[in-house]
Amino acid sequence: MTLRESPKYNRFVKNLKKLIFLFFLYFLIIYPLEARVYKITINAPIHPVTSEFIRQAIDQAERDQAKLLIMALNTPGGLDSSMREIIERILSSKVPIAAYVSPNGARAASAGFFICLACDIFVMAPGTSTGAAHPVGISLTGQQMDETMAAKVTEDAAAHIRTIAEKRGRNVKMAEEAVTQSRSYTETEALKGGLIDLIAANEEDILKHFDQRTIKRFSGETIQLQLQDETIEEISMSARQKFLLTISNPNLAYILLMLGLLGLYFEFSNPGAILPGVLGGISLLLAIFAFQILPINYVGLLLILLAIGLFILEIKVQSYGILSIGGIMAMVLGSIMLINSPIPELRPSLNFIIPVAIGLSLIFIFLIMLVVRAHSRKVMTGKEGLIGEIGTAQTDLNPEGKVFVHGELWHAEAEENIPQGSKVKVIEVKNGLKIKVTKV
Repeated sequence: MTLRESPKYNRFVKNLKKLIFLFFLYFLIIYPLEARVYKITINAPIHPVTSEFIRQAIDQAERDQAKLLIMALNTPGGLDSSMREIIERILSSKVPIAAYVSPNGARAASAGFFICLACDIFVMAPGTSTGAAHPVGISLTGQQMDETMAAKVTEDAAAHIRTIAEKRGRNVKMAEEAVTQSRSYTETEALKGGLIDLIAANEEDILKHFDQRTIKRFSGETIQLQLQDETIEEISMSARQKFLLTISNPNLAYILLMLGLLGLYFEFSNPGAILPGVLGGISLLLAIFAFQILPINYVGLLLILLAIGLFILEIKVQSYGILSIGGIMAMVLGSIMLINSPIPELRPSLNFIIPVAIGLSLIFIFLIMLVVRAHSRKVMTGKEGLIGEIGTAQTDLNPEGKVFVHGELWHAEAEENIPQGSKVKVIEVKNGLKIKVTKV
C-alpha cells in the first residue's frame, strides 16, 4: 500500500484543506468585518487636500465598521469652505469620531476649533491650546471686509458654533467667545469650562478612559464604546494627497510661479529650446493648482506681470535703469502681496520672498539683455554678412572689375575709379553675384 492510499494520509490532506479554506475565509470575509480603532494625523492648514483626506478616512472607517476614529489635529485653521465640508461629514458619520489636539505644544485654532467641537469626543494633550476662531475675510484685491460684511460673517460663524456646541453638550458661551472675541483656551481651561472631555497624554489613554463609556451622537442616538484591548491602526495619506499637500506650501507655490514665468519667457524668446517651455508650463500649472487652495491677491499677480513688462521695456527704451528699478520694486511688492492670508502658515515668509524676487528680477534682466544683444549683433552669413566686409581690388574698377572679399572673388562695381590692389569695403549686395564697393 502506497502513502497516498493510507487512510491517515487522506485524513491529513482533508484537514489541511479545511484549515487553508478557513484561513482564507477569515482574511477575506471575517477579518475585514472586525471593528477596529483608526487614527489619522492632520498637521497642516485646513484646505481642500486635508478636507478630502479626512472625508475619505471617515468613509473607510464606516466601510470597516470601526469602533472609533481618532483625528489627531495640529492646525492653525484654514478655509471656511473646507471646514464646513469636514464638519458636515463628521456630523453624518456612522462611526464615532474623537478629535485629539496633539502632540504637546500643538493647537487647534480657528477652523480646527470648529472641527474639534463637531466631533463626538474632544480631547487635548498637555500643553496644547484651542480657540481663536474669529473669521477673517479677504477680497480678491487683498482688502479686508467692511464693517457691515465683517459683522455678518462673524454672526454667521457664531451661530454655527453655538448650534454645534449645544448639540454636543459643550460650553456654548466659551465656544461663542472664541468666535466673537478671538478667545483662546489652554487644555486646563477648556476642561474646566466644559469645552473638552479629557486631557490625555496619548491615544491609549483615550481608549482606556472611554472604554465602556456611553456617548451621545449628534443625531441624539446613544452608544456604548467597546475599546478594551483594541489596537490603533493609522490611515495614511495617499501618494497623490501627499504630493498635493506639498505643492500647496506657499513658499513652493511662489517658486513654481516664478519658474513657470521664467521658463515660458525663455521658450518664447528662444523658440525651439523645448525643455524650458515644458518645465515652465508644468510649473505654472502646478502653481495655478496651489493658488486654488491659497488665498491669492490678484493685484500682486498683476504687479509681477508688470515687472516682467518693465524689464522688457528697459531694453527697448533708454531709461538709464529707472525701468529696471521699477520692475524690481514691482516684483518684490507683487511677491509680498501675492498670497494674502491672515494665517502665517498660508503665506510665504518675507525672508524667503525678497531674496527670490530680487534674484529672479536680475535673471530676467540678464536674459533679456542676452536676447537683445544677440538680435543686435552683426549678421555673419548670407548676403547681409558681406556688407561692411573689407576686400582687395584684383583689377582696376572703372567702374567695374573684380574684388577679393570674404575668401571669394566677386564681380564688383564702384562709383569712382579704384586702382588694382586698393582696399575696398562692401556697401551693397546686388542681385546675382555682384557687389557694390567703395574705396577705403
